[in-house]
Amino acid sequence: MTQPPNPSNDDFPGPGPGVPPPPPPPGAYPPPGGYPPPGAAAPPPPGYASNEDKTWVLVAHFGGALGMFLGGGAGGWVAPLVALLVQGQKSPQVRAHAVAALNFQLVLSIIGAIGLVLSCALIGFIIWPIAMLLGIIFGVIAGLRANEGQFYQYPFNISLVK
Repeated sequence: MTQPPNPSNDDFPGPGPGVPPPPPPPGAYPPPGGYPPPGAAAPPPPGYASNEDKTWVLVAHFGGALGMFLGGGAGGWVAPLVALLVQGQKSPQVRAHAVAALNFQLVLSIIGAIGLVLSCALIGFIIWPIAMLLGIIFGVIAGLRANEGQFYQYPFNISLVK
């Protein structure tokens, strides 16, 4: 059995010994340290005044969906209320998103709580999971739209909070 010849360093042209390799072309590697220079902040996301506004908007929508899931169909109102109370006075965008999410999640939480009470009459076993699923599904859809910088108009929304 013969082995293929082992290429030696003499087969490959390049700089001689002790000569450093040429630098990589611009943009081939990240800058040393991996971080942008100080003071170079990223531009705000489209549709929002700052990254903080976008974060609180997403907390309002996705938090409502998570609250519906974890709260058994009656806790979807907590995260939008927190977003409204923390950031609602500082940003009109956060306030608009949080109020829309809060109104929708409040209605579905009330329906879910009524469904839980009526579960002894067996009709609640139909109402409760439907209210919970609607809160989760529409909360996620609203969060995805908000992530793109769009305002989402929830279906069958009653203005309980203004």
